[in-house]
Amino acid sequence: MHPRSPRSRSLRPLALTAAVAAVTTGLLVVAVGAGWLGPDVGRGDDFCEAARDGWVKQPANTFSNLGFVGAGLAVAWHAGRVRLRGLATPYACVVVTLGPASAAMHATQSAAGGQLDLLSMYLVASFAAAYALMRLVGQGPLFLAQVFSLSVAGCELVGLWSHRVPVVRYAGNLAFVALLLTAIVVEVVLWRRAPARGQPRTDLRWGAAALAAILVAFAIWNLSKALWCDPDSLVQGHAGWHLLDALAAYLLFRLWASER
Repeated sequence: MHPRSPRSRSLRPLALTAAVAAVTTGLLVVAVGAGWLGPDVGRGDDFCEAARDGWVKQPANTFSNLGFVGAGLAVAWHAGRVRLRGLATPYACVVVTLGPASAAMHATQSAAGGQLDLLSMYLVASFAAAYALMRLVGQGPLFLAQVFSLSVAGCELVGLWSHRVPVVRYAGNLAFVALLLTAIVVEVVLWRRAPARGQPRTDLRWGAAALAAILVAFAIWNLSKALWCDPDSLVQGHAGWHLLDALAAYLLFRLWASER
């Protein structure tokens, strides 16, 4: 991590991230309106919220994905002062795209929307794992790009397994969890070995907060499918899952940026 001068802030990361957010959100609006994502096949209807008539089938589960856009913009704001090996802005752009990608499923309940929703999960988990592994082996952004691409491709392949998986339900979800666990383990290893190698340490309090947000989100994700389910309400547990995941994505960046 390379901090800028306390009085120096570049607005370029924020401008680029905002442009990515505007383009991806605009494309989603057009795709939903034009029916490009295909017919409603009930994808996502197991997340409690009843489908409404009109363009947006699940409004609470759809618009809660704006949390990812907000988190990505917050990361970009900090990226104006924290270069993070040149990867802060790419991470901010990844985070803002999670919102439209996930919203695609809940807005349309289409098969294509469901694939975009899974892709959004693969993107952020792959970035977290790749960034941790890059630092573990002392490589640069090219290594991260390679690991990131292979991880996303691997998730897509695992996601082709159609059988149900205990607890997380889908094989793609299992791949997502495996990447997050990889990131967590490697971050702890990096923190523990840093003093012996004279390397900077991250502030694990940010990591603990991110992990707590994910665990609470996962608990809500499970409970809201049955015990806390009110299909006609605009207060949906799955929407809480989105918001807490967005918070976790932001806190993860703060963990990386805390490295001194």
